[in-house]
Amino acid sequence: MARIVTAGVAVVDFVFFLDEMPRLAEKYRARDAQITGGGGAANAAAAIARLGGQALLASRLGNDQVADMIAAGLEADGVDCSLVRRFEGRRSSFSSVFIDQAGERQIVNFRDHALPMQADWLEAALPDDFDACLADTRWPDGAEALMRAARARGLPGVLDAEAPIREAEAALHLASHVAFSAQGLRDWAGHADLGRALADIAAETGVFVCVTDGANGVRWRQGAASGFEPAYEITPRDTLGAGDIWHGAFALRLGEGATPTEAIRFANAVAAIKCTRTNGRAGYPTRNETEIFMKEAGTCS
Repeated sequence: MARIVTAGVAVVDFVFFLDEMPRLAEKYRARDAQITGGGGAANAAAAIARLGGQALLASRLGNDQVADMIAAGLEADGVDCSLVRRFEGRRSSFSSVFIDQAGERQIVNFRDHALPMQADWLEAALPDDFDACLADTRWPDGAEALMRAARARGLPGVLDAEAPIREAEAALHLASHVAFSAQGLRDWAGHADLGRALADIAAETGVFVCVTDGANGVRWRQGAASGFEPAYEITPRDTLGAGDIWHGAFALRLGEGATPTEAIRFANAVAAIKCTRTNGRAGYPTRNETEIFMKEAGTCS
């Protein structure tokens, strides 16, 4: 069983399912609602655990009721929270999420900017025996510390490169694999030409880079080599967290010794299954479900 360390944000999401996105300053009635755990690194850790990996999360929380909800939910999902630190007098992060009938989402997030950013404690607290790591950009100091530790050990260090990227510049140049969202790559490049931007970041970092673009699939580049892995054809119902669990699945497979393209195909399947379900982390697929899905689908469409 591969052991994967993730570092970054953990939140609670208050999710409302609506017929269409709110446009006016009026009251709206949700046709359904749920409270679920969220946050890039936390969602990735929950996905890793569901897929049969051993997930260890490093994150920062306040010392409040929201933190209790976050930790309890993650532990119930099989995530080791021993590297989650709580800070007295600070508030944990939470979000209101609106999801329309097409499965698209709109998120309003609260973060306590007084939460300490320093991560000098993290490297010393890391276990000796892990197989890969993943960090989001919401905690730049933590991402830098984790990518440095992975590089020192010669292990895959994956950066979930979401905007704003420049705040995590140090981690970007320590990672062995950088996986951008389309928005994240546009933010880094300052323009919308994803192909040119991917070539530029590959040349600048010298490592494996890719960009996920939803139904448009995943483009990758490493040195002069490049390629494309199409997305699976599905009818999406809820895209919330799909990118997060894509990164978790990608890091897990790298930790298991898969090639980056094999890891991308697996992550594409995991994210596709999730997008067909509306029940939050309970909808994250298992390893068996994912392997059956990939076998039945054959090659991606």
